[in-house]
Amino acid sequence: MNLDIYFQPLEPGNYHANMLGSMTSFYDESGFPDLEEADIAIIGVKDSRGAGTLDFNSAPDIIRRHLYTLYHHHSRELKMVDLGNITAGETLQDTYSAVADVVRELNKKSVFTIILGGSQDITYGNYLAYEKLEQTVNLAVIDDSIDLSEKEEDINNKNFLSKIVIHQPNYLFNFSAIGYQTYFVNPSIKKLMEDLYFDTYRLGEIQSNIMKSEPIIRNADILSVDVSAIRYAELNGKASSGPNGFYGEEICQMMRYAGMSDKLSSIGFYEYYPENDKNDSSAMLVAQMIWCVLDGFYSRKQDYPFGSKDSYTKYRIHIENTEHELVFYKSDKSDRWWMDVPYPPNQILKFERHHLVPCNYDDYRDSSEGKIPDLWWKTYEKLN
Repeated sequence: MNLDIYFQPLEPGNYHANMLGSMTSFYDESGFPDLEEADIAIIGVKDSRGAGTLDFNSAPDIIRRHLYTLYHHHSRELKMVDLGNITAGETLQDTYSAVADVVRELNKKSVFTIILGGSQDITYGNYLAYEKLEQTVNLAVIDDSIDLSEKEEDINNKNFLSKIVIHQPNYLFNFSAIGYQTYFVNPSIKKLMEDLYFDTYRLGEIQSNIMKSEPIIRNADILSVDVSAIRYAELNGKASSGPNGFYGEEICQMMRYAGMSDKLSSIGFYEYYPENDKNDSSAMLVAQMIWCVLDGFYSRKQDYPFGSKDSYTKYRIHIENTEHELVFYKSDKSDRWWMDVPYPPNQILKFERHHLVPCNYDDYRDSSEGKIPDLWWKTYEKLN
């Protein structure tokens, strides 16, 4: 497939040595980048119709302006391409289809995709890219709310999760909401999340220990980041004026976790609103978040699902008064933890990627004290 048909080229820039921009191959007047040697591809999506009258279309280029002046410090060579911008299709569905086609082709080439939005409903197009992989996937969203609606209405940036959850064929195995603020979420939506055995983590729960987000993010194939999850004092370039949210240092730490995840294959940044951005400080924060993703990416350890669990340290814990034995694995390369959740033998093709669930040392410690982690139970219910 010729991907260049979807993109508008970029204006060439001038960058100093060792800046990200000096090491990136751009789709510009010189032609379309070669994807064969690329590790990472950045794509912009200039479509904000899902947000009504709000206009995010200049966001990708403003973020780029700050991203490419940051310096690459990693010892590994940066192999990144920027394919330019996908412009709005005739319909919103056309845009979703274009995003899906592009991300699908990049996945086939094992190229990690970074999407610059655009309204957050573009996540739906990202999700559609995985439909033909014939495997279930995990989606994680960092947001101040849970964008799911009980009403039947056209897709937008506040209900796109509904379209993902009800999409047929259904290949969503798990959904994780990270950093939501309770007062923004209808209790009936929260109850629906529980009934579906999906994972929800309040802002305060994550902020009390930011490392708790690491295994959640490590379990995702797709990560969607709404900048509304960041507190207003840190990022004013957003349509909402909510004062609470993650600090800049916290969101950057989570982005490094995302980059380090061997399972994550695409990430999107959405809802940055240039009209409200004072002195481009918000664009700079988003650029630094992406820098942290890149730094994490080039620090990957080739852990599960790429490494063999046979080389991990294995721990067995029998839970008294139950029939369950919990099995944990610890990577000798990264000190990260997983727990093994049993599933029916006849479902191996469907669930092989999901029975080894990322966790942390606290889950192992709690299990050794006789407590079965909630994450184990939720996964067990979905697998069985």
